[in-house]
Amino acid sequence: MCFGIAALLWLRIVSTDRRRLALPPFVWPLAGYAIWTILSAVFSIDPRASFIDLKQLVLFLMVPMTLRLAGGDRAATTLSVIIAFGAAAALVAVVQSQVLGFDSLANRPTGFLSHYMTYSGVIMLVLCAAVARLLFHSDQRAWPGVAIPALVVALAVTLTRNAYIGAGVAVVVLLALRNPKLLVAVPVLAALFFALAPDSIRARAFSVVDLEDESNRDRLQMLAMGVDMVRDNPAFGVGPEMVGRVYGQYLRPDPVHTYNPHLHNVPMQIAAERGLPALALWVAFVGVLARDLVRQIRRGPARAIAAAGLGATVAMLAAGLFEYNFGDSEFLMLYLCLITLPFAARTSIATAQQPARQGPSAVEA
Repeated sequence: MCFGIAALLWLRIVSTDRRRLALPPFVWPLAGYAIWTILSAVFSIDPRASFIDLKQLVLFLMVPMTLRLAGGDRAATTLSVIIAFGAAAALVAVVQSQVLGFDSLANRPTGFLSHYMTYSGVIMLVLCAAVARLLFHSDQRAWPGVAIPALVVALAVTLTRNAYIGAGVAVVVLLALRNPKLLVAVPVLAALFFALAPDSIRARAFSVVDLEDESNRDRLQMLAMGVDMVRDNPAFGVGPEMVGRVYGQYLRPDPVHTYNPHLHNVPMQIAAERGLPALALWVAFVGVLARDLVRQIRRGPARAIAAAGLGATVAMLAAGLFEYNFGDSEFLMLYLCLITLPFAARTSIATAQQPARQGPSAVEA
Protein backbone atom coordinates (compact mmCIF):
# COMPACT_ATOMS: atom_id res chain seq x y z
CA MET A 1 0.00 0.00 0.00
CA CYS A 2 2.76 2.45 0.94
CA PHE A 3 4.60 1.53 -2.26
CA GLY A 4 1.45 2.24 -4.28
CA ILE A 5 0.96 5.65 -2.69
CA ALA A 6 4.61 6.55 -3.24
CA ALA A 7 4.39 5.37 -6.85
CA LEU A 8 1.34 7.55 -7.51
CA LEU A 9 3.09 10.56 -5.96
CA TRP A 10 6.21 9.86 -8.04
CA LEU A 11 4.17 9.58 -11.26
CA ARG A 12 2.43 12.86 -10.52
CA ILE A 13 5.74 14.63 -9.89
CA VAL A 14 7.35 13.15 -13.01
CA SER A 15 4.36 14.18 -15.14
CA THR A 16 4.53 17.80 -13.99
CA ASP A 17 8.26 18.25 -13.39
CA ARG A 18 10.51 17.53 -16.36
CA ARG A 19 13.78 17.64 -14.42
CA ARG A 20 16.26 14.98 -15.42
CA LEU A 21 18.19 13.13 -12.75
CA ALA A 22 21.26 11.03 -13.44
CA LEU A 23 20.55 7.42 -12.58
CA PRO A 24 23.15 5.56 -10.48
CA PRO A 25 25.50 3.32 -12.48
CA PHE A 26 24.15 0.20 -10.75
CA VAL A 27 20.84 0.73 -12.55
CA TRP A 28 22.19 -0.63 -15.83
CA PRO A 29 23.20 -4.14 -14.70
CA LEU A 30 20.03 -4.23 -12.59
CA ALA A 31 18.00 -3.38 -15.71
CA GLY A 32 19.85 -6.12 -17.59
CA TYR A 33 18.97 -8.53 -14.80
CA ALA A 34 15.31 -7.55 -15.15
CA ILE A 35 15.40 -8.05 -18.93
CA TRP A 36 17.01 -11.48 -18.59
CA THR A 37 14.38 -12.37 -15.98
CA ILE A 38 11.70 -11.63 -18.57
CA LEU A 39 13.53 -13.82 -21.09
CA SER A 40 13.73 -16.62 -18.54
CA ALA A 41 9.95 -16.36 -18.13
CA VAL A 42 9.54 -16.69 -21.91
CA PHE A 43 11.55 -19.93 -21.90
CA SER A 44 10.13 -21.17 -18.60
CA ILE A 45 8.64 -24.64 -18.23
CA ASP A 46 5.39 -22.77 -17.46
CA PRO A 47 5.58 -19.28 -19.01
CA ARG A 48 2.16 -18.22 -17.78
CA ALA A 49 2.97 -18.88 -14.13
CA SER A 50 6.41 -17.31 -14.52
CA PHE A 51 5.01 -14.14 -16.06
CA ILE A 52 2.67 -13.74 -13.10
CA ASP A 53 5.72 -13.79 -10.83
CA LEU A 54 7.32 -10.95 -12.83
CA LYS A 55 5.14 -8.45 -10.99
CA GLN A 56 7.95 -8.20 -8.45
CA LEU A 57 10.07 -6.40 -11.05
CA VAL A 58 7.79 -3.39 -10.51
CA LEU A 59 9.54 -2.95 -7.17
CA PHE A 60 12.68 -1.90 -9.05
CA LEU A 61 10.88 1.42 -9.48
CA MET A 62 11.99 2.10 -5.91
CA VAL A 63 15.25 3.36 -7.42
CA PRO A 64 13.86 6.27 -9.52
CA MET A 65 11.17 6.90 -6.90
CA THR A 66 13.78 7.32 -4.16
CA LEU A 67 15.92 9.54 -6.39
CA ARG A 68 13.00 11.84 -7.08
CA LEU A 69 11.24 11.86 -3.70
CA ALA A 70 14.27 11.78 -1.38
CA GLY A 71 16.76 14.01 -3.17
CA GLY A 72 19.19 16.37 -1.47
CA ASP A 73 18.67 16.94 2.26
CA ARG A 74 15.59 14.73 2.21
CA ALA A 75 17.86 11.67 1.92
CA ALA A 76 19.15 12.13 5.48
CA THR A 77 15.61 12.72 6.72
CA THR A 78 14.43 9.57 4.98
CA LEU A 79 17.17 7.54 6.65
CA SER A 80 16.15 8.95 10.05
CA VAL A 81 12.53 7.99 9.40
CA ILE A 82 13.57 4.46 8.43
CA ILE A 83 15.53 4.08 11.68
CA ALA A 84 12.60 5.49 13.68
CA PHE A 85 10.07 3.09 12.15
CA GLY A 86 12.53 0.24 12.59
CA ALA A 87 12.94 1.05 16.27
CA ALA A 88 9.15 1.11 16.71
CA ALA A 89 8.85 -2.25 14.96
CA ALA A 90 11.61 -3.58 17.20
CA LEU A 91 9.64 -2.67 20.32
CA VAL A 92 6.62 -4.51 18.93
CA ALA A 93 8.69 -7.66 18.47
CA VAL A 94 10.09 -7.41 22.00
CA VAL A 95 6.54 -7.21 23.37
CA GLN A 96 5.48 -10.15 21.20
CA SER A 97 8.38 -12.20 22.51
CA GLN A 98 8.32 -11.28 26.19
CA VAL A 99 4.58 -10.76 26.76
CA LEU A 100 2.63 -12.60 24.07
CA GLY A 101 4.66 -15.81 23.98
CA PHE A 102 6.27 -15.47 20.55
CA ASP A 103 9.39 -17.15 21.89
CA SER A 104 9.97 -20.44 20.08
CA LEU A 105 11.00 -21.66 16.63
CA ALA A 106 7.37 -22.53 15.95
CA ASN A 107 6.10 -19.11 17.02
CA ARG A 108 8.47 -16.21 16.36
CA PRO A 109 7.94 -12.43 16.48
CA THR A 110 6.82 -10.85 13.23
CA GLY A 111 6.50 -7.19 14.25
CA PHE A 112 4.21 -5.38 11.83
CA LEU A 113 4.90 -7.92 9.06
CA SER A 114 3.39 -11.28 8.15
CA HIS A 115 6.43 -13.56 8.47
CA TYR A 116 9.33 -13.73 10.90
CA MET A 117 11.86 -14.21 8.08
CA THR A 118 10.75 -11.01 6.37
CA TYR A 119 10.70 -9.16 9.68
CA SER A 120 14.19 -10.29 10.69
CA GLY A 121 15.55 -9.24 7.29
CA VAL A 122 14.00 -5.79 7.56
CA ILE A 123 15.29 -5.31 11.12
CA MET A 124 18.73 -6.43 9.93
CA LEU A 125 18.75 -3.70 7.28
CA VAL A 126 17.59 -1.03 9.72
CA LEU A 127 20.22 -2.11 12.24
CA CYS A 128 22.91 -1.69 9.57
CA ALA A 129 21.58 1.80 8.79
CA ALA A 130 21.61 2.75 12.47
CA VAL A 131 25.16 1.47 12.99
CA ALA A 132 26.30 3.37 9.89
CA ARG A 133 24.72 6.58 11.20
CA LEU A 134 26.38 6.06 14.59
CA LEU A 135 29.83 5.45 13.10
CA PHE A 136 29.90 7.95 10.25
CA HIS A 137 27.78 10.89 11.43
CA SER A 138 29.44 12.42 14.48
CA ASP A 139 26.77 15.11 14.90
CA GLN A 140 23.81 12.71 15.13
CA ARG A 141 24.80 9.79 17.33
CA ALA A 142 22.21 10.08 20.10
CA TRP A 143 19.23 8.76 18.14
CA PRO A 144 20.93 5.72 16.55
CA GLY A 145 22.59 5.03 19.91
CA VAL A 146 19.12 4.71 21.44
CA ALA A 147 17.67 2.68 18.55
CA ILE A 148 20.48 0.13 18.22
CA PRO A 149 19.87 -1.75 21.51
CA ALA A 150 16.18 -2.20 20.64
CA LEU A 151 17.06 -3.38 17.14
CA VAL A 152 19.65 -5.86 18.45
CA VAL A 153 17.19 -7.35 20.95
CA ALA A 154 14.44 -7.55 18.32
CA LEU A 155 16.77 -9.29 15.89
CA ALA A 156 17.92 -11.71 18.59
CA VAL A 157 14.41 -12.80 19.59
CA THR A 158 13.51 -13.70 16.00
CA LEU A 159 15.90 -16.67 16.32
CA THR A 160 16.75 -16.15 12.64
CA ARG A 161 20.32 -17.20 12.00
CA ASN A 162 20.79 -15.76 8.51
CA ALA A 163 19.94 -12.31 9.89
CA TYR A 164 22.40 -12.82 12.75
CA ILE A 165 25.13 -13.59 10.22
CA GLY A 166 24.18 -10.74 7.88
CA ALA A 167 24.10 -8.14 10.64
CA GLY A 168 27.33 -9.41 12.18
CA VAL A 169 29.30 -9.37 8.95
CA ALA A 170 27.95 -5.93 8.01
CA VAL A 171 28.89 -4.43 11.38
CA VAL A 172 32.43 -5.82 11.08
CA VAL A 173 32.79 -4.29 7.60
CA LEU A 174 31.47 -0.91 8.77
CA LEU A 175 33.83 -0.88 11.75
CA ALA A 176 36.77 -1.69 9.46
CA LEU A 177 35.86 1.12 7.07
CA ARG A 178 35.43 3.64 9.85
CA ASN A 179 38.68 2.73 11.59
CA PRO A 180 40.39 -0.69 11.52
CA LYS A 181 41.36 -0.19 15.16
CA LEU A 182 37.67 -0.51 16.06
CA LEU A 183 37.84 -4.20 15.12
CA VAL A 184 39.28 -4.91 18.56
CA ALA A 185 35.75 -4.29 19.84
CA VAL A 186 34.30 -7.19 17.83
CA PRO A 187 35.28 -10.05 20.19
CA VAL A 188 34.22 -7.92 23.16
CA LEU A 189 30.79 -7.27 21.63
CA ALA A 190 30.42 -10.94 20.70
CA ALA A 191 31.34 -12.06 24.22
CA LEU A 192 28.89 -9.54 25.69
CA PHE A 193 26.13 -10.79 23.40
CA PHE A 194 26.62 -14.43 24.35
CA ALA A 195 26.94 -13.56 28.03
CA LEU A 196 23.64 -11.66 28.11
CA ALA A 197 21.63 -13.74 25.63
CA PRO A 198 19.15 -16.32 26.94
CA ASP A 199 19.97 -20.00 26.42
CA SER A 200 17.55 -20.30 23.48
CA ILE A 201 19.28 -17.51 21.56
CA ARG A 202 22.77 -18.81 22.35
CA ALA A 203 21.79 -22.30 21.22
CA ARG A 204 20.31 -20.91 18.03
CA ALA A 205 23.48 -18.95 17.26
CA PHE A 206 25.78 -21.92 17.93
CA SER A 207 23.63 -24.16 15.71
CA VAL A 208 24.96 -22.26 12.68
CA VAL A 209 28.03 -24.53 12.67
CA ASP A 210 26.19 -27.74 13.60
CA LEU A 211 26.24 -29.99 10.51
CA GLU A 212 23.75 -32.33 12.19
CA ASP A 213 21.19 -29.55 12.40
CA GLU A 214 18.22 -30.44 10.19
CA SER A 215 17.92 -27.06 8.48
CA ASN A 216 21.68 -26.98 7.84
CA ARG A 217 21.55 -30.39 6.16
CA ASP A 218 18.53 -29.25 4.18
CA ARG A 219 20.39 -26.20 2.87
CA LEU A 220 23.38 -28.31 1.83
CA GLN A 221 21.04 -30.58 -0.09
CA MET A 222 19.39 -27.58 -1.73
CA LEU A 223 22.78 -26.34 -2.93
CA ALA A 224 23.49 -29.70 -4.57
CA MET A 225 20.03 -29.73 -6.14
CA GLY A 226 20.51 -26.18 -7.38
CA VAL A 227 23.76 -27.17 -9.09
CA ASP A 228 21.89 -29.93 -10.92
CA MET A 229 19.14 -27.51 -11.98
CA VAL A 230 21.72 -25.09 -13.37
CA ARG A 231 23.52 -27.90 -15.18
CA ASP A 232 20.27 -28.87 -16.91
CA ASN A 233 19.16 -25.28 -17.65
CA PRO A 234 22.27 -23.03 -17.77
CA ALA A 235 21.01 -20.25 -20.04
CA PHE A 236 17.53 -19.37 -18.76
CA GLY A 237 17.05 -21.57 -15.72
CA VAL A 238 13.81 -23.41 -15.02
CA GLY A 239 11.90 -20.11 -14.99
CA PRO A 240 10.72 -17.66 -12.32
CA GLU A 241 8.68 -19.39 -9.59
CA MET A 242 9.46 -22.80 -11.07
CA VAL A 243 12.03 -24.13 -8.59
CA GLY A 244 9.28 -25.50 -6.37
CA ARG A 245 7.61 -27.07 -9.40
CA VAL A 246 10.69 -29.13 -10.33
CA TYR A 247 12.01 -29.63 -6.80
CA GLY A 248 10.87 -33.24 -6.60
CA GLN A 249 12.86 -34.17 -9.71
CA TYR A 250 16.15 -33.30 -7.99
CA LEU A 251 15.69 -34.83 -4.54
CA ARG A 252 18.67 -36.48 -2.88
CA PRO A 253 18.43 -40.16 -1.85
CA ASP A 254 17.76 -39.14 1.79
CA PRO A 255 15.92 -35.81 1.51
CA VAL A 256 15.44 -33.73 4.64
CA HIS A 257 12.35 -32.20 3.06
CA THR A 258 10.60 -33.27 -0.12
CA TYR A 259 9.51 -29.75 -1.08
CA ASN A 260 10.87 -26.22 -0.88
CA PRO A 261 9.56 -23.23 -2.88
CA HIS A 262 13.08 -21.82 -3.26
CA LEU A 263 16.68 -22.77 -2.53
CA HIS A 264 17.40 -20.47 0.45
CA ASN A 265 20.46 -19.02 -1.30
CA VAL A 266 20.29 -15.89 -3.45
CA PRO A 267 23.03 -16.67 -6.04
CA MET A 268 21.94 -20.30 -6.40
CA GLN A 269 18.27 -19.36 -6.65
CA ILE A 270 18.97 -16.80 -9.37
CA ALA A 271 21.12 -19.21 -11.38
CA ALA A 272 18.65 -22.09 -11.08
CA GLU A 273 15.59 -19.96 -11.71
CA ARG A 274 16.85 -17.46 -14.31
CA GLY A 275 20.14 -18.84 -15.65
CA LEU A 276 23.83 -18.06 -15.38
CA PRO A 277 23.63 -14.81 -17.43
CA ALA A 278 21.10 -13.47 -14.91
CA LEU A 279 23.48 -14.38 -12.09
CA ALA A 280 26.34 -12.61 -13.89
CA LEU A 281 24.23 -9.46 -14.27
CA TRP A 282 23.20 -9.59 -10.61
CA VAL A 283 26.86 -9.95 -9.55
CA ALA A 284 27.71 -6.97 -11.78
CA PHE A 285 24.94 -4.97 -10.11
CA VAL A 286 26.34 -5.73 -6.65
CA GLY A 287 29.92 -5.06 -7.76
CA VAL A 288 29.18 -1.68 -9.36
CA LEU A 289 27.05 -0.67 -6.38
CA ALA A 290 29.68 -1.66 -3.81
CA ARG A 291 32.43 0.15 -5.73
CA ASP A 292 30.48 3.41 -5.85
CA LEU A 293 29.36 3.23 -2.22
CA VAL A 294 32.92 2.67 -0.99
CA ARG A 295 34.05 5.68 -3.03
CA GLN A 296 31.32 7.81 -1.45
CA ILE A 297 32.25 6.64 2.05
CA ARG A 298 35.88 7.61 1.48
CA ARG A 299 35.36 11.04 -0.01
CA GLY A 300 31.67 11.82 -0.39
CA PRO A 301 29.58 14.47 1.40
CA ALA A 302 27.03 11.92 2.71
CA ARG A 303 29.28 9.26 4.19
CA ALA A 304 26.77 7.99 6.75
CA ILE A 305 24.09 7.46 4.11
CA ALA A 306 26.56 5.69 1.81
CA ALA A 307 27.70 3.52 4.72
CA ALA A 308 24.08 2.58 5.39
CA GLY A 309 23.73 1.45 1.78
CA LEU A 310 26.95 -0.52 1.89
CA GLY A 311 26.06 -2.10 5.24
CA ALA A 312 22.69 -3.14 3.84
CA THR A 313 24.41 -4.66 0.80
CA VAL A 314 26.92 -6.63 2.86
CA ALA A 315 24.13 -7.86 5.13
CA MET A 316 22.00 -8.86 2.15
CA LEU A 317 24.89 -10.82 0.64
CA ALA A 318 25.89 -12.60 3.86
CA ALA A 319 22.34 -13.42 4.92
CA GLY A 320 21.48 -14.26 1.32
CA LEU A 321 23.77 -17.28 1.42
CA PHE A 322 21.18 -18.88 3.70
CA GLU A 323 17.90 -17.24 2.66
CA TYR A 324 16.45 -15.95 -0.61
CA ASN A 325 16.01 -12.43 0.76
CA PHE A 326 16.38 -10.71 -2.63
CA GLY A 327 13.07 -12.31 -3.58
CA ASP A 328 11.19 -10.98 -0.55
CA SER A 329 9.11 -7.96 -1.58
CA GLU A 330 9.19 -6.02 1.71
CA PHE A 331 12.90 -6.68 2.14
CA LEU A 332 13.65 -5.71 -1.47
CA MET A 333 11.76 -2.41 -1.26
CA LEU A 334 13.67 -1.29 1.82
CA TYR A 335 16.97 -2.52 0.41
CA LEU A 336 16.54 -0.65 -2.89
CA CYS A 337 15.62 2.50 -0.99
CA LEU A 338 18.71 2.28 1.23
CA ILE A 339 21.13 1.74 -1.65
CA THR A 340 19.61 4.60 -3.68
CA LEU A 341 19.60 7.18 -0.87
CA PRO A 342 23.37 7.91 -1.18
CA PHE A 343 22.89 8.84 -4.83
CA ALA A 344 19.74 10.83 -4.06
CA ALA A 345 21.67 12.79 -1.40
CA ARG A 346 24.04 14.05 -4.08
CA THR A 347 21.16 15.62 -6.00
CA SER A 348 20.45 19.07 -4.58
CA ILE A 349 17.16 20.70 -5.42
CA ALA A 350 18.87 23.83 -6.71
CA THR A 351 21.13 22.13 -9.20
CA ALA A 352 18.51 19.58 -10.20
CA GLN A 353 16.21 22.36 -11.39
CA GLN A 354 18.79 23.58 -13.87
CA PRO A 355 18.46 22.38 -17.47
CA ALA A 356 19.91 18.91 -17.85
CA ARG A 357 23.03 18.31 -19.85
CA GLN A 358 22.50 16.18 -22.89
CA GLY A 359 24.32 12.91 -22.53
CA PRO A 360 23.98 9.28 -21.59
CA SER A 361 24.00 9.98 -17.84
CA ALA A 362 21.06 12.39 -17.88
CA VAL A 363 18.15 9.99 -17.76
CA GLU A 364 14.71 10.97 -16.54
CA ALA A 365 13.86 9.45 -13.16
